Amino acid sequence: MEKKPLILVSNDDGITAPGIHTLVKVMKRIGEVVVVAPDGPQSGMGHAITIGNTLRLDRSLAFTDVESYECSGTPADCVKLAKHHVLRDRKPDLVVSGINHGSNSSISVLYSGTMSAAIEAAIEGLPAIGFSLCDYGHDIDFSHTEQYVELITRQALEFGIPAGVALNVNFPKKSEQEIAGIKVCRQARAKWEEEFDERLDPRGRSYFWLTGNFVNFDKGDDTDEAALAQNYVSVVPCQFDMTANHVISVLNNDWNLNPNVKPTIGSKSKEGAEAEG
Repeated sequence: MEKKPLILVSNDDGITAPGIHTLVKVMKRIGEVVVVAPDGPQSGMGHAITIGNTLRLDRSLAFTDVESYECSGTPADCVKLAKHHVLRDRKPDLVVSGINHGSNSSISVLYSGTMSAAIEAAIEGLPAIGFSLCDYGHDIDFSHTEQYVELITRQALEFGIPAGVALNVNFPKKSEQEIAGIKVCRQARAKWEEEFDERLDPRGRSYFWLTGNFVNFDKGDDTDEAALAQNYVSVVPCQFDMTANHVISVLNNDWNLNPNVKPTIGSKSKEGAEAEG
């Protein structure tokens, strides 16, 4: 009998969120499932880890038919504890995170607790996928994502994910129009134009509420935002190495970082010259 793959499931919306229950339902068709997820919402935590407070890990009653634990920490904490404590000498064949309530496309990947769990797995040398649904409603219908979650997961297990990479998968909101398919994309150049609304509490003390509008500066048709706008599932391979490799030569050639060495005349890099032009 063929051994089932071991799949670790986490999220950032908390272990009772509907999205993780949909994800677990799909993963049970594929392999042996272990859940380690936050005991409450951890959205927008990015890659935060707990270093100044205690971490608690308890058996959870959220799932009756799979081994599950709830953690007082962040999504990254959950993956760390799962690897080093819950699973110990058992190495997961795949780590999946989500399904998130809301988009994690473009710049949101940097703030995402969902993707931090996947990226943490990649740091630990484990293949990983983060799943998100572009719907912020309270009564979200995840049913249209299931076949694509299963397809992408089975492909990842069959062909593997390169070391140090986690896939960021976003689903369009359910509508009368069927999903058009899957597109492998790059991350769009987009951001939130933020504002802070200053208000007063009942005692007259000021506080701030973050608001703003999402602005997509990227007009390319190969981005995650473009794919989602056309009702495709977007898949973006992400890495934790954030080095801007193309700037290394600029800093070495154009900047005078060693004051004891005079810069060579005419030594400006091609990148620096183009920037001036």
